[in-house]
Amino acid sequence: MRIGIVCGYSFDVPGGVQFHVRDLAEHLIATGHEVSVLAPAEETTPVPDYVVAAGRTVAVPYNGSVARLNFGPVSAARTRRWLEEGAFDVLHLHEPITPSLSMLALWIADGPIVGTFHTAMDRSRALQVASPLVRPLLEKITGRIAVSEEARRTVVEHLGGDAVVVPNGVFVDRFARAPRAEAWCGTDERPTVAFLGRLDEPRKGLPVLAAAIPQVLERLPGARFLVAGRGEVSEYREALAAYGDAVTFLGPVSDAEKESLLASVDVYVAPHTGGESFGIVLVEAMSAGAHVVASDIAAFRSVLDGGRYGALFPVGDAQALAGALVDALADREASAPVRRAASEAVRRYDWSVVTREVLAVYEMATGGPVHDDARTRTVVGRLRAALDGRTEDGR
Repeated sequence: MRIGIVCGYSFDVPGGVQFHVRDLAEHLIATGHEVSVLAPAEETTPVPDYVVAAGRTVAVPYNGSVARLNFGPVSAARTRRWLEEGAFDVLHLHEPITPSLSMLALWIADGPIVGTFHTAMDRSRALQVASPLVRPLLEKITGRIAVSEEARRTVVEHLGGDAVVVPNGVFVDRFARAPRAEAWCGTDERPTVAFLGRLDEPRKGLPVLAAAIPQVLERLPGARFLVAGRGEVSEYREALAAYGDAVTFLGPVSDAEKESLLASVDVYVAPHTGGESFGIVLVEAMSAGAHVVASDIAAFRSVLDGGRYGALFPVGDAQALAGALVDALADREASAPVRRAASEAVRRYDWSVVTREVLAVYEMATGGPVHDDARTRTVVGRLRAALDGRTEDGR
């Protein structure tokens, strides 16, 4: 199958959506499909061979983060040319109503179109205003995917219609088999905790963790905190410098370093305060064997099955976070059953499973086989029947 994938967000500063697009493309290619990805990126930005760079972007604040988007007549011309040259069997648009390349492709393209919605939010005045304008465009999408129930709720409440849930994927074995780094490994005397995220985005929760660290060190003076990610946060560096080697800022880490970090530490902490539609880094940490302590937001609660596969604490509550960390670190062996259960549960998110579900949506969108089912009276019903069929026959 010839598959065209459009990413609305820039590969210059990649984030969760870009990594999702990259990994999906690579797994599709590995299973024999022809894939081309169109994405914003500067000409000097190194991108994989299958990515067509569409040029520079504009930074726009969005949902507690910064989205780097590409829009305008030049971008539209590049998108049109890519579509014509690609002659794709199916077009897969990520964040199709974000004013960037995905929306341009949706305007221009005809034929089978699949859209994946990644964003979750409670309220959005911008989406409420834009909804009547984009709904005619959304009618061109044959198959709608949401990466989580939270993302699906956003689609239903803000855009109308429905979507089938196909989660983000992880190469589980890469994390499960990652080599451990001695410098990051914990001991009974000096257990280790990792934080990974954009440091200068408050919603990632570094301020909450910074407030919890002194409380943890009062009870476990040997605990070590490894803080990784992009962004300058001099105020936290200065405040936490008083604790010496108990806190280490690692800066940005590569994919291989992230895998090794998560495989080495005792606990992964996710103190996010909101704006998350899934919780991919939780799945990565669970795959690597780390015990997860996460804030009790809906997306994380879903991944951790309400606390079955890790510990949850009230959002923004530094004291509760400190207590959860102490509980997890004080008796490292006590968390072993939870970690074992989590390492089995994450198999559901392996790219081998997720890609089969995406291909089932592609088949439905292109008129491929779908199991006869009463649910097939609606588009989303046909999608869910297709996914169930994939699960049953193992294809």
